[in-house]
Amino acid sequence: MKNVTDSFISLGYWPSAESFGFNTDILATNPINLSVVLGVLIFFGKGVLSDLLDNRKHRILKTIQNSEELREGAIEQLEKAQSRLRKVEMEADQFRVNGYSEIEREKENLINSTSKSLEQLENYKNETIRFEQQRAINQVRQQVFQQALQGALGTLNSCLDNELHLRNISANIGMFGTMKEITN
Repeated sequence: MKNVTDSFISLGYWPSAESFGFNTDILATNPINLSVVLGVLIFFGKGVLSDLLDNRKHRILKTIQNSEELREGAIEQLEKAQSRLRKVEMEADQFRVNGYSEIEREKENLINSTSKSLEQLENYKNETIRFEQQRAINQVRQQVFQQALQGALGTLNSCLDNELHLRNISANIGMFGTMKEITN
């Protein structure tokens, strides 16, 4: 250490008018220069290095803190999204169930209305059949009556002579006359 202090003291005695040159004494110049440079670096650089490391530490901590906040926010958003997904799935299931229920109701309504329509058509068919049967029966009766009447007229015409025919007409006119008097 004594050499280092002696070196500093001897620096003050160098004449400034001398020329610049190389000192070939390695033991005298290198350790002194290195010790001075290291001393200055340690003395002045300690605060700068400490500040740099503190700034770096603060930035890393802030980045970690921001990452944690972002992670928490992402977890929160994920939970919200999962909650919304569950809600949407429940609504979709409800729509599906309601849709199936609605389809079943529509199916039952369609079956019921078709059944009623078929029943009405069956009733109309039966009424039409009865009507046509009655009409056919009436036509047959009318034809039978006409044939019977024609047969009776034919029998009467063949059996009646003019005198019997005139008596029958007179009797009928008499009956009409009495009927007329009763109604008046």
